[in-house]
Amino acid sequence: MNITTDENNTSINKQEDPVKKSILTNMIIVPFVPFVLAILVSFYYFTTALETNSTSSLERIVEDHRDMIESFLMERKSDLEFIVNTLDFDRIDQQPTIDMMFENLNARSNAFVDLGLFDSQGVHVSYAGTYPLVGKKYYNELWFKQVMQTGTYISDVFLGYRNVPHFVIAVRRGNGEGSWVLRATIDTLTFDRLVAGVRIGKTGEAYILNQEGISQTGRRSGDVEVMDKDPDHFDFSGPGNGIKTFIKKDDRENKYLYAVARLKSGEWLLVVRQEKKDAYHYLYSAVYLSLIIMVMGTAVIMVMAVYTTERILKRISRLGQEKKNLGNQLIHAAQLVEIGEMAAGFAHEINNPLQIIKGEHALITTLMEEMPGPVDAGKKEDLNEIVDSLDQIKLQVNRCAEITQAILRFGRKNEAVMQKLTSEPLLKEVLHMIEKKLQINGIRLVQNIPKDLPAFMGDPSQFQQVMLNLFNNALDAITERHGASGGVLGIESLKDNDHHLVVKISDNGAGIRPENMDKIFSPFFTTKPVGKGSGLGLSVCYGIVKSFGGTMTVTSDVNVGTCFVIRLPAVN
Repeated sequence: MNITTDENNTSINKQEDPVKKSILTNMIIVPFVPFVLAILVSFYYFTTALETNSTSSLERIVEDHRDMIESFLMERKSDLEFIVNTLDFDRIDQQPTIDMMFENLNARSNAFVDLGLFDSQGVHVSYAGTYPLVGKKYYNELWFKQVMQTGTYISDVFLGYRNVPHFVIAVRRGNGEGSWVLRATIDTLTFDRLVAGVRIGKTGEAYILNQEGISQTGRRSGDVEVMDKDPDHFDFSGPGNGIKTFIKKDDRENKYLYAVARLKSGEWLLVVRQEKKDAYHYLYSAVYLSLIIMVMGTAVIMVMAVYTTERILKRISRLGQEKKNLGNQLIHAAQLVEIGEMAAGFAHEINNPLQIIKGEHALITTLMEEMPGPVDAGKKEDLNEIVDSLDQIKLQVNRCAEITQAILRFGRKNEAVMQKLTSEPLLKEVLHMIEKKLQINGIRLVQNIPKDLPAFMGDPSQFQQVMLNLFNNALDAITERHGASGGVLGIESLKDNDHHLVVKISDNGAGIRPENMDKIFSPFFTTKPVGKGSGLGLSVCYGIVKSFGGTMTVTSDVNVGTCFVIRLPAVN
């Protein structure tokens, strides 16, 4: 027996495994696909927005910084142009005058290192500053040639006579032999601080390159010094008057976000760069957050999928068991129907020999009445016993005939015929059918069935079926609680004020639990053990009473008793 049970459990488990895998797979894939798509789409638009925002922010910084540097250079050039256009060569050539002008320039900006006056031959004729430069010739210097050609010139950073990196701003006045030049040296440290003043995150820096890629300012990172050549300057070409942005690795394989703009009429390049991981800090944070959300979301989906799958499988198993029980109940109901049909057949078959016995009884009675002559005292006593036996046979035959007739009427399969009925004889007949069972179980019957009750419309056999089912349920409940003694079954029939016939069937049995009260009229619901109830009785009774136009209600208390009340419309 245990081997069979284990085999059945193994078979059930094998059947459940594919179903479980299928449900679990669908429970994971169905929510996971839209979840991942939503995360990916959101991440794409979010990262695109962050990249665009970071690039646009860097472009704005470069543009503002370029304008600031251009303004600085133009202001310094304008200072020199003002002096050149205001004073002549002879006046500036006087030492007190040039010293005073240098002091005035420093008062406006501390970016000036010195101030010098040059004749048309490039000879340094007058000077205000700390270096011994008077008398030195600059005729072959690039800056001097350029200023003599263009009238104004801002040089690249160079060493010159002082052998220190610096750049100059020069302005020419006049042409030919009578021309002269005023030149100012710009403080490299001040200019470096101006250029490097950009602060972008932790790694952002700004610097200037000339057209050959020579660094004109220092760098915050210290990778390239002033006047060193930037190995990456070839990638910075081509921004035109706009701003060029790109991502590139340096010689140490660090990725940088670059923004490049031209200044000083295109002779210099302003470069602003920031490490990519620093520039896209929020982007990487979003990536980590998205990954965390995906992992957590996937975990939640997996847990809920497993939990829901288990609940579904349990529900399926419960439904399968209920289906199995329902099948058993249907089989049992069919068996009851067959038993009912067999009982009707048995009653019919039994009725025939009863009629024969009854006929034989009548024949014996007739023969005894026709016996001639007197009977002596000894035989008369025997004859009286025979008469008593014949009377008992007649009584029991009539009783059996009544029972078989009741069974035949109850089991008749004719269509329901609605007719005017009186409850008193129908109830008496059903009580007669169960009175022996009441006696065996020690149940006392309390009845109140007046003869003058109003009639109602219904089918007699169906009404008796309802009463018999309610009586049997009451007997089972009483026996469950009291056993073979102490039970009370009550039946009362009366007319209420609403012109309804009321039939009450009560008992002092085990009662109905509160959680089952709403289900007792449901088909196939039963609290009886398997094999002792089909769960069809009360639902069928409820349907029959409803077809009569009536109602059936119930009240019950556990270990107190139950009362069924049937109300049927009265007819005249």
